Parts: sequence; C-alpha cells; structure tokens
Amino acid sequence: MLGVLDLACGVLSDLDVEAVLERVLEAARRLTGARYAALGILDRSRCELERFITVGLDDVTRGEIGGSPRGRGVLGELIADPSPLRLADVHAHPHSYGFPPGHPPMKAFLGVPVVVAGDVFGNLYLTEKCDEGEFTAEDEWALVRLAEFAGVAIDHARRYSGVDNQRTELGRTVQALDATVQIARAIGGETDLARILELVAKRGRALVSARSLVIEHERGGEMVVAAGAGELAPGFIGKRVDACDSLAGAALRTSKALRLEEGPNRARFERYGLGRFGFPANAGLVVPLTFRGQDYGVLIAVDRLKDGPAFTADDQRLLEAFAASAATAIATARSVELERASERLAAAEQERARWARELHDETLQNLAALRIGLARELRKGSVDTLTEVVRDAVAQLESEIANLRSLITELPPITLDDPGVQAANEALAERARRERRQV
Repeated sequence: MLGVLDLACGVLSDLDVEAVLERVLEAARRLTGARYAALGILDRSRCELERFITVGLDDVTRGEIGGSPRGRGVLGELIADPSPLRLADVHAHPHSYGFPPGHPPMKAFLGVPVVVAGDVFGNLYLTEKCDEGEFTAEDEWALVRLAEFAGVAIDHARRYSGVDNQRTELGRTVQALDATVQIARAIGGETDLARILELVAKRGRALVSARSLVIEHERGGEMVVAAGAGELAPGFIGKRVDACDSLAGAALRTSKALRLEEGPNRARFERYGLGRFGFPANAGLVVPLTFRGQDYGVLIAVDRLKDGPAFTADDQRLLEAFAASAATAIATARSVELERASERLAAAEQERARWARELHDETLQNLAALRIGLARELRKGSVDTLTEVVRDAVAQLESEIANLRSLITELPPITLDDPGVQAANEALAERARRERRQV
C-alpha cells in the first residue's frame, strides 16, 4: 500500500498529460516487477485503440514489430469488458490473436481499465514478470489502485492543460486586441499612408513573432513591396513582382490566407515572388488586406522565431483578425489621401477659373478695344493720326505683355505632377481595373 501511495504521488504531481502517461507506465512496472508495460488509449468510438504507448521495448524491436495494435484478441477483451484480466499464459486464452513477427515472447499477462471522469480512457497492460513467474492477486490489486490514481492524474492534467491553453489563447487574443487598438489610435492620430503601413508591418510582425513581415500592394498589374519590418535587405522596399504569377497575387484573387509551405506555394514564391530577390523563407503566411470587399494588399509573415519556423493555426487566425483592422486603417489613410488630392485638384480648377476671368476681363477686352481703335483709324486714312495711334497701340501692347508675364509668373507647378494627385489617379485606375475584372 505504501508503494502504491508513493508511486501515485509521483503520478499526481505532474501536470502534463503525456508526462503522466509515461510515469504511469514506469510506476506500473516498478510496482509489479513487469518487464513490459503498455497503455492503450481508446478512440472516440470506444471500440478500437487510437494510441498504444509502450515501455520496455527498444527502438529496434518496435521497428521490427511494425504498426501498433488496434485492440484485437486479448486486448479486445478489456475493451469489450473493462474489468481486470489476469492470465498465466496469454496464448492459452481462447481469443488470443497471436503476436506479429519480431515480437518478443510474452506469457504472463495482467490488464486493468483506466477510467477518467467516469469514462473508460484506455487500458493498462503488463506482461512478463522479471522473475518469469505469474502476476499475483496482490499485483492485480496494486495495479487497480494505480489505475485509479492514474485516472485522477490524467483528468487533473487534462483540466490543467485546458486551462493553460485557454490562458495562452486569451493572452494571444489580448495581444491581437492591443495591436488592433494601436492601429485604431494610428487612424485617429495619423493619416499618412506610409506611416500607417510601417506601423502595420511592425505590429503584425510582433504579433506572430515573425522573423520578417512585408506588405505588398497591387499597382499597375504588379505587386509592390510598400513596407516591411524585421530582417530585410537594403533596398528591398519598392521591389516589384508580377501580380498574376506571384503568391501574393494568388492570395488577393482568392481572398484567402495561404501557407508558404503547402502545395506549390513555395515554388511560386521562389520563382515568381519575393524569393527571386533573395528573401529567405522556410515557412510563411500570406494574408489578404481586405476592407468592404476591396483589396488593399497582403501581409507576408515568414519564419516564426519561437517554436518555428511554421506558424500555428492560432497564428493564422490572429494575423487574419489583425489584417482586417489593418485594412481598415489603410483604407482610411487612402481615403484621406484621395480627399486631399481632390481638394488640391479643386483648388487648381478654381485658380484656373480665376486666370480665365482675368484674361477675359482685362487682357482680352483691352486687346479687343485696341483692335477696334486701330481699325477705325485705318478707315479714316489720315497718316498723321495713324502714326500717333500706332504709338499708343505699341505702348498698350507692352502693358498687356507685362500683365501676361506677371500672371504666368504666379502660376504654380503643374498640378498633375503633384504626388498626391498621382496617388489619387493610381487609386482610381486600380479601382477601375478591379471593376473590369469583376465584370
């Protein structure tokens, strides 16, 4: 009894399910003197074994045996009737299924069920006592008590693992919410698109612990690297790849997150994507930036620094949620940029209207009056008066030329060269291309 309690304390002290299972098997061997121990875990149907964990067999023997048992023969007896089973010779049982080639000889057998939270979790099997004897009633009693403690320990570890996973997931959710709040604050206090993209890249990289994260957006049928964070080569920002063949373009067309390591994605990334420019990536996530059905680019996160390089399903969900908030920020910045460009265009139109009025009201009217005066003097045919009128006309022309020069000097640079207007025109062109593709 003291031995059972001592081993049970060791089993109950662990909070990891896998570690508990290993300790249960070792404790069962120590308690009964068995040479081999195994734990068969039932599948959801409770009719077959889903896993079969063993101790006492070396790796070579495991390789020779081959696949794990599914619960036939004597092992199936415990599945059909979950109660202790003790045999002097396992081969003598009428339902004995035999052993596969390479299996070590086994004779004495002892099996008991392991119940977790009222349900049969699996069965604990022991074979071959070290003294080549049979398992006794005392061995059976001790193993039943150990199985009871094991059921409590497994339930305890599973509950703790569930709480720990929930705590981890909650922490990651808080991180995602914090990143979203930061983006929301950026929207309120920052409308410069370049600054927004830089902030999105930095926050997104930190959120999923990526080695690098870049943002690509479509421009003129190409995917352009607009911003990035992490390990990036000098001059990497601004690199362009074809939107049709690149992995980023595929993510935009499908509006779905893609994994770099799945299917033909890696080949596409290396041949047509950023891999062409020496951007190393063992694993990665490509997530579209979509807001109200409109695409604003993609986030490409590569190589998880902790427990990587592949990203987990939780990482993907977090980055997708973050991308939704980031797309809102980018859409807002784009709208502000377009509005400012429209205001500049409107101001330019007003200025051109003012110039037209000045030309019409002053210069053109003065030139028209001068033409009428010259025509009148020509009809008179007086040489003396005509000479004087010509002098006055020359003086008036010089005055009008001076006025035109002054007006031209006041002209600002050509509005179409303004970067904001260029961005507005590009955005309008991209929108038109999307609408044509949808049609």
